[in-house]
Amino acid sequence: MYANDGFRELGRPECLRLLTQVPVGRIVYTRKALPAVLPVNFCLDHDGAVLLRTSAFSQLVRAIDGAVVAFETDQVDAAAHSGWSVVVTGEAALVTDPAEHARLLLAGPRSWAPAPQEVFVRIDPELVTGRELVAGRTLYGVQLPS
Repeated sequence: MYANDGFRELGRPECLRLLTQVPVGRIVYTRKALPAVLPVNFCLDHDGAVLLRTSAFSQLVRAIDGAVVAFETDQVDAAAHSGWSVVVTGEAALVTDPAEHARLLLAGPRSWAPAPQEVFVRIDPELVTGRELVAGRTLYGVQLPS
């Protein structure tokens, strides 16, 4: 976060709590040497890792397995000029352990676009950052125009 951008910086525990409040985020990764962004549904694991469930044959899986990615989600109230954004950065990896896969079949995210063969992707939360703008007021105390 930038110290003078007018937003309130969120701590890691608050960021993880906010991540549990929304069902969809965006994964940011590299595709053909260019940045790519894809909306995905997700859930958090017990240790704060972001979990995705997708087709075993998707281009996304090939692009992110073993790569460092960013995952962003937010909640915005345009009328009130308020909201928050959280970014998790870390390595993405396919869940290959059979016991872990079985656990995630019961407790992990449900695919919104089911495929015949699905895999779970885990993003380890190496860096978790967030920021918030409350009720249209910046940290400078300046009221935003309505």
